[in-house]
Amino acid sequence: MEPYAQFDLKQLNVRPLRERRSMATIEETIVEAATPAPDCNELLSLQIDRCVADIQAALERKASVMLIYGAHLIKNGGQSILNQMLDRGWISHLATNGAGIIHDWEFAFHGKSTECVRSNVATGSFGTWDETGRHIQQALLLGGIRGFGFGQALGKFTYEDGGQIPDAVQLEKQIRDEPGHPFTAARVDLLQTIRENDWKPGPLMVFHKFRNCSPLAQAIRHEVPFTVHPGIGYDIFTNHPLFNGGVVGRAAGTDFKVFSQSVSNLEGGVVLNVGTAIMGPQVFEKSLSCVNNVRLQEGKGVIKDHSIHVVDLQDGGGWDWTQGEPPKENPAYYLRFCKTYSRMGGAMHYVQSDNITFLHNLFHRLEAKQGRVAAKKNIPDIGNPDPAPRWA
Repeated sequence: MEPYAQFDLKQLNVRPLRERRSMATIEETIVEAATPAPDCNELLSLQIDRCVADIQAALERKASVMLIYGAHLIKNGGQSILNQMLDRGWISHLATNGAGIIHDWEFAFHGKSTECVRSNVATGSFGTWDETGRHIQQALLLGGIRGFGFGQALGKFTYEDGGQIPDAVQLEKQIRDEPGHPFTAARVDLLQTIRENDWKPGPLMVFHKFRNCSPLAQAIRHEVPFTVHPGIGYDIFTNHPLFNGGVVGRAAGTDFKVFSQSVSNLEGGVVLNVGTAIMGPQVFEKSLSCVNNVRLQEGKGVIKDHSIHVVDLQDGGGWDWTQGEPPKENPAYYLRFCKTYSRMGGAMHYVQSDNITFLHNLFHRLEAKQGRVAAKKNIPDIGNPDPAPRWA
C-alpha cells in the first residue's frame, strides 16, 4: 500500500510581513503595568484577593506559581504585566499555546500582529507570511540540536536576535560519529534543511526591535521556564514551505516534560489558567497524572494543597465549583476549563472576568502586598536599543 497523497507545502507562495495588513501595533495594544487597573466589582475583588493570598503563600513555600494563558492575553496587551510579574519573581513558569507565541514573536520582531482571517483565507494569504514561519522554524531547528524545547528555543532566538547556523560538514560528521546521540534526529533535520535551502554557516542575525516587551524573551532573561503547547495544523507557522511537523513535535514534547517538572513542585503552589479553555486544562491533567505516577512510586503521595484559579469570560454555568462537579444534566458539566480543573485536586476557583482586568488588578494588589520578591535589572517596556546579537 502506498502512502496517501499529500499536499506539497513547498509550493506555497509566502510574502514578507511588511506586506500584510496587520490589525494591531504594539504601541496601541500594550497595557503598561504601572497604569491604574480597570475597576472591578465586589465579587471579582474578593476573588483576586484570594488569588493574591494563595500566591503569597506559594512564594513563601517556594512552590510553583504557574501561569498558563491563551493568545488573547497577548492580543489584548498583557505583555507588560507578565514581564513585570517575572521581574518581581512572582511567576515560576509561563505556558501558552502556539497562537500565544505567534503574537508574542510578531510583536517583538515586527511591532505588529493579527490579520483578518475571513479575508485572507479567501485569498490564500492567511498565515502565509514568510518571516513568521521561517524564523520560528529556524529557532526550533537551532534549539533542537541543544535539547531546547519550543519556548526556550524561540525565546533565546528572540532575546539574542537570532542564532548561529552550524557548518553542514561538521554537523554531518557529528551525525556519523555519534549516531546514538540523543540529538541525532534534531541534527539530521537541521542538516537536511541547511542543504535544501543552501544556508551558509555563521551568524543568523534577526533583529527584534521590541524584544523588551516579549514575555518569551524576558523569560529567558529571568531564566524562568516558558513552555509552548501547540497543535499540528493549528498555527500559522504550519503555512510555510519550511514547516516540519517532526521539529515542532520534538520541541513541544520537550516542553511537556519541562511543564511536568514545574508541576512536580506544585504542592502548596498555584496554577493560574487565564483564557485557555482547552490547551491549559488538557495539558495540565496529563502532566499531573504523570507527576503523581512517579511520586506514588517514590512513596511521596500525590500533589496536594495547591490552588487553581481559572479565569475566563464565559459564564460558569451558575454552579459553585468549590462544591464539586455538577451532574451531567447541568450544562455547566460541559465547561471543560472548569470540569477538568475541578478534578485536579486542590482548591479550584472559577473567576468570570476579562483577562486584562483580572491580571492588571492582581499585579497591583501583589505589588501592594508583596513588593519585589526577587528584583532584577529593570529594562524599558518597549524597544530594543541594542541591535547587537548575544549568542551563547
